[in-house]
Amino acid sequence: MSAVIAQELDAVQGRIGKLTLNAESTLNSLTLEMVDLLQAQLDTWADDDNIAAVFIDGAGEKAFCAGGDVQALHASAVGTPGGPCEYAESFFEREYRMNYTLHRYSKPIICWGHGIVMGGGLGVMAGCSHRIVTERTRIAMPEITIALFPDVGGSWFLNHMPGSAGEFLALTGASINAADALYTGLADRFIGSEHKEAVLNQLLAQQWSGQADSDHAQVRHVLRPFSEKSLSACPAGQVEPHMATINALCDGDDVHEIIDNITGQQTNDPWLAKARDGLAHGSKLAACWIHRQLWETRHASLREVFQSELQLGTNVVRHPEFAEGVRALLIDKDRKPQWHFAGSHEVPQDLLDSFFQSPWDVNPLSDLS
Repeated sequence: MSAVIAQELDAVQGRIGKLTLNAESTLNSLTLEMVDLLQAQLDTWADDDNIAAVFIDGAGEKAFCAGGDVQALHASAVGTPGGPCEYAESFFEREYRMNYTLHRYSKPIICWGHGIVMGGGLGVMAGCSHRIVTERTRIAMPEITIALFPDVGGSWFLNHMPGSAGEFLALTGASINAADALYTGLADRFIGSEHKEAVLNQLLAQQWSGQADSDHAQVRHVLRPFSEKSLSACPAGQVEPHMATINALCDGDDVHEIIDNITGQQTNDPWLAKARDGLAHGSKLAACWIHRQLWETRHASLREVFQSELQLGTNVVRHPEFAEGVRALLIDKDRKPQWHFAGSHEVPQDLLDSFFQSPWDVNPLSDLS
């Protein structure tokens, strides 16, 4: 069975391409094979006049996609400690190309973001033009826990969130729901999960013109009634009610003060407390590069974002902090990572600087247009 199931479904006029991430046992975690299959099919359908729109979902009811295959990245990192990690670096390059393709796709792409949507899964959803979340959607970018950073375009969509919400979510790995996704701009529609088949049937009942603008409008026309009838099922959000606190916590003179603000808060609020603990137990070296990456890309174009993320990602997987984070959380599962630094104040400036220096003469994504 293919890791990505590709189907061409006949509509009243035209066709809809359907892509299903098909690795249910691993919560549809992205592998390099899946990335390549997605890229190839997207490229094929982009040039096929019969395909009017694309619908992307995940197999099963638990997850759209729980992220990238981090254990494979770990194996690549420990296989060549301190040096080039061929698999990991190739994975990042090809994954980011696929993400960029999604963002730039002219035809409508409808993403059914049901269940867990994390890391690389959020990268797929964020790039789609019509992003649907449900009552069971659970989103996070928990890279702080494994000494990575919110990549797959995270430097773009986190920087475009209201206030300091993006930085707070990046530093804490806090989990958010459908209402939060709508508020922060990660999703476009809330639709109850029971309507999925009806949504797809309605999409197939349309007469597609093959003109991108009118076909995007047609998708909105189809989705709007389902969104309206689902309003009462949308869960209460966490981000918007906490925005004053989030903005205050992230209002520091430097990253160290922001970290101290978040980890030092005395709160009985369960969501804020869990966010605090996520940062407290995470890599402080990673917190430093997460903060700097967001700052350095705050005015960057989408193309520049992916180029900078590839540079940082390549340098990160070559450093042992990442391998230790994955070991503690996913390999040995002792949840006792031996981080290099107990606090962010201990991180040497020259070490942090090294993660933002190009490891190549030419960035492998320099050809993005």
